[in-house]
Amino acid sequence: MTKQSALLSADTSSLLLEVRDGALVIAHWGHSLVGNISETRVAQNQSIANSSWDLYPNPGIMRESARGFLGRPTLSGHRSGSAWSTKFEVTDFHHIDNHCSVTFRDFLAELEVVITFELDIFGVLTQSSTVKNIGETDYCLNEFIHWLPLPQEANQSLDFAGRWSNERQPQRRDISIGTWIRESREGRSGHNFSIAEIALTKQTNFNNGSAWATSIAWSGNSHYLIERGFDGQQSIGAGELLLPGEVVLTHGQTYKAPSMVSVFSDAGLDGISAAYHSHIRARTMHPKRPRPLTLNMWEALYFNHDEKAIRELVDVAAQIGIERVVLDDGWFHSRRNDRAGLGDWVIDSQVWPDGLNPIIEYVNSKGIEFGLWFEGEMVNEDSDVYRAHPEWILHEGDRIPPLWRHQLVLDLAHEGAYKHVLEQTSQILKDHNIEYIKWDHNRVLVDAGHLGHAGVRTQTQAIYRLFAELKLRHPGLEIESCASGGARIDLGVIDLVDRFWTSDNNDALERQTIQRWTTQVIPPEMLGTHIGPTHGHQTGRTLELSMRATTALFGHAGIEWNITEATDEERQHLATWANYYKTKRELLHSGRMVRVDYPDVHGYLHGVIAHDQTQGIFAYVQLTPTVAIHPAALKFPGLNQSATYSIKAVYPAGKPRFMLISPPPWMDGIKLSGSALAHIGVSAPILAPANAFLIEITEV
Repeated sequence: MTKQSALLSADTSSLLLEVRDGALVIAHWGHSLVGNISETRVAQNQSIANSSWDLYPNPGIMRESARGFLGRPTLSGHRSGSAWSTKFEVTDFHHIDNHCSVTFRDFLAELEVVITFELDIFGVLTQSSTVKNIGETDYCLNEFIHWLPLPQEANQSLDFAGRWSNERQPQRRDISIGTWIRESREGRSGHNFSIAEIALTKQTNFNNGSAWATSIAWSGNSHYLIERGFDGQQSIGAGELLLPGEVVLTHGQTYKAPSMVSVFSDAGLDGISAAYHSHIRARTMHPKRPRPLTLNMWEALYFNHDEKAIRELVDVAAQIGIERVVLDDGWFHSRRNDRAGLGDWVIDSQVWPDGLNPIIEYVNSKGIEFGLWFEGEMVNEDSDVYRAHPEWILHEGDRIPPLWRHQLVLDLAHEGAYKHVLEQTSQILKDHNIEYIKWDHNRVLVDAGHLGHAGVRTQTQAIYRLFAELKLRHPGLEIESCASGGARIDLGVIDLVDRFWTSDNNDALERQTIQRWTTQVIPPEMLGTHIGPTHGHQTGRTLELSMRATTALFGHAGIEWNITEATDEERQHLATWANYYKTKRELLHSGRMVRVDYPDVHGYLHGVIAHDQTQGIFAYVQLTPTVAIHPAALKFPGLNQSATYSIKAVYPAGKPRFMLISPPPWMDGIKLSGSALAHIGVSAPILAPANAFLIEITEV
């Protein structure tokens, strides 16, 4: 090994790696570095403090007690009580362009670790690691965490909490001495899963300031950590949360840790989002064709499947311009409520005596694609498969885990259960023209044993394997990840699905915040955003169609509503809105997202601007009543300062409810420079609470 350092750089950030005293040190992660950095090590050497180490230690990325580190280590494990402490030495160091792979070995603990770093052109850093047992005895791995350093100006953290129908609510706090941990133990990423952990300064907002973000690429149990030591050093990390005995490595066996995907931005939280969105969009498997306008039939039908009613729905959908309809829960054997049938993926002949092909052919005759709902990981006790194979559930000993929504979890790592789900699902797809499946996951995993051992990790790997196999067998199949709403939205499953159901809550007022923060990492074209019923099924709130339609526009748009009950005027507005979505979705699904730091807490101003800055679409949303008569001016950052733009209000689904005698005159259209729009802006109209409208900005 000759090379001792590597600088990985993009326009927005740099990562500097150095081998010091046999340890790998991340000397810098943050702003892009240029010029002479040859004496970084000297610059970073600390004072020798009183009552401290005689020589300043370099614990390095492995954060080891043997090197004087007093915080949480990267790796933890043992061999029946021995090999509990490690001191890894860097033995191989390979650096090419923006890729670096480093091998560590500890011959006493008999372990080999390989960590790779990949920085892409968007400034997204991917860390991947493996742990290999090179000893003869078994090694029990308790934990492996990816870590990155944080400078001390990162004095706050931002993560997200939530529950069913209220996912990804932000919580921001000061970073103090100690370790802050956010755990997800649901066996899926979860409603309370923080899609990212973000360190930032107190001044950082959407458009300005520094932020350091991490996101774990894993759909099972996980944890995020921020640690600040009493010595002032601080770091951010993430990893899979391993249950006891979940990873025991035999001789030569390797554990592959879920990757950590990280971004530094000095352009605020929107800079973080821009990097993640660009990184995700650059993947070869990213959805390429325009995202079809979708009607999901759950809130229109629930379990009351009736072919005549569905045909009537489809007729109205065709008039509006729907491009895909999805038949939700209730089509399969004995499924008249949520207490029976899960696990028996065969068509219910009592409800569908002629099978599904007649309704699929009717849907296709209207020029509309057909999609179908599954929940293949779950099973009801009242099902044929459970009666035949009760041993196929995740369980420990002779215990049956507590029911959740009358469900148990099939152990997909059990080859019999896996084959059952794969073959029944695949047969339905083979026998029908189904281009899309909505795959649900409606309960958490507890007491989740697989053949006498903890089984969350193997279950997560099995669902990845199942999705990959379904796509291999059925080319062109698209999969929506749904988990009682937004409980499986993460960077682990993202390469295997084409859409996430953002939340079961279709109330547009609640969706404003849910969508606002889900797009912190996930680009909007992968997030299902639907117009819900006039009278919301989750909150009971009644909202204007214009509010519901404006909210649904900023994502993979659709409808979740019995549109046969819509008035003629509402249907006309829906048709106009559908056409607007189709016209504008290329911009909505490729542009740079902008969340304006609007000074009035009663409103949101957000939108999308084309990368060439020639056009943009924004929404102004009145969340609650203002205190002052006139809300703050609407200002639009991110445009070409010297270009001239036309700006006007548009109402593809009808006008909002105003609380005024006459609106500001600009709403009919004026011309202003990008500089004027950014720094002077235009007057906000006075809207009734829970109303919104669209603003089009076009270069002239």
